[in-house]
Amino acid sequence: MTVNGVWTEARGEAIKGTVLLCNGGPGCCDYMLPVSEMLEDAYRVIRFEQRGCGRSVADGRYDLQTTLRDMEAIREAYELDEWIVCGHSWGADLALMYALEFPKRTSAVIFMAGRALSRNIEWGEAYHANKDARGEVHPKMDYPPNKEVNKQGNVDYNAYVQQPKLYAKLATLGCPVLLLSGGQDIRPCWPVEQVHHLLPNSGFKLLPDAAHYLWLDEPEAVRRELRAFLGV
Repeated sequence: MTVNGVWTEARGEAIKGTVLLCNGGPGCCDYMLPVSEMLEDAYRVIRFEQRGCGRSVADGRYDLQTTLRDMEAIREAYELDEWIVCGHSWGADLALMYALEFPKRTSAVIFMAGRALSRNIEWGEAYHANKDARGEVHPKMDYPPNKEVNKQGNVDYNAYVQQPKLYAKLATLGCPVLLLSGGQDIRPCWPVEQVHHLLPNSGFKLLPDAAHYLWLDEPEAVRRELRAFLGV
């Protein structure tokens, strides 16, 4: 289904509910089918591609607020009162931002290998040093990344994380949150642990042998953690 020009795909049966998957970037096409397949026996899983990415319309409307409104439009198009929002990398932060802006529509959040609403010089230095020293393995992408989407997404992300009351909002987010990080990720995970201690109803799991794309290295551990959190 295409919703206002935004590509979506739904798979699985909504026996226990519906999960939205948000991929990373910003600016990447969808690559989260392997995660969807871990849950489709019990959940309807919806994947989407942000404007300008993959099969979605490239209309230049790549700002964060438009992306959040698109997510709401997808929820409404699928006639859902609420859903579980899951994201990876940039998508993890997007899922958390959605939950903060639409808490009554979010029954739970799954946060996978995101930056955790932080902007820190030391974090960036560590990331770039690790990237230069070790590199990173990426899943196959069917479409090239959109640099305009990436640029706008990062500008809006930096503005969002500077909100004076951001951490106060995090401390009032009552829905369950699972935060997963990889011990071999070139991105430091200490901001994720900090956010875990801010959120009143969250759990943090470090998968020691996983890099950034957790399911490439530890698929069974990812599957186990997701299904345990979702009660499958």
